Amino acid sequence: MDRVAVFADVQNVYYTVKQQYDCHFDYGSFLKKVTAGRNLLKAIAYAVDKGDRKQTQFQQILARIGFEVKLKPFIQRADGSAKGDWDVGITLDMLEYAARVDIVVLASGDGDYTPAIDKLINEFKVSVEVYGVPGLTASRLIESSSRFVPIQGDLLLAIPTTW
Repeated sequence: MDRVAVFADVQNVYYTVKQQYDCHFDYGSFLKKVTAGRNLLKAIAYAVDKGDRKQTQFQQILARIGFEVKLKPFIQRADGSAKGDWDVGITLDMLEYAARVDIVVLASGDGDYTPAIDKLINEFKVSVEVYGVPGLTASRLIESSSRFVPIQGDLLLAIPTTW
């Protein structure tokens, strides 16, 4: 059985799913789909912590369905812009697990992961599956991956983002 590690860029997935479909990503269906017939070594969801009650409840749901939740504080800059991405942290964790898995699954459409995916495939000989929203996933990320799976259909919750 293939060994798999799963890495979910929560902010990227949230905003791209919201923009494309105006609903939410179904993390439970996603985890079941990517682990079917595989041995799950680790599933990590990376999120920004704003201290919001709904966000805390969501993080608890992620933990209950099997994700380790890693949080980074939300930083509001003086100029009004915000900072809170996990690109470096996710990349480091993917590389850390590369020697222990056969498959890495990344849920994100961010093209910044392309060099890490290239390294995982070419140097570690790991298969990389990318789950991203069609039309909002960087083309170079899709091209670099071993397999691209569009986030659509059964990976979506029919709950509007206004809940």
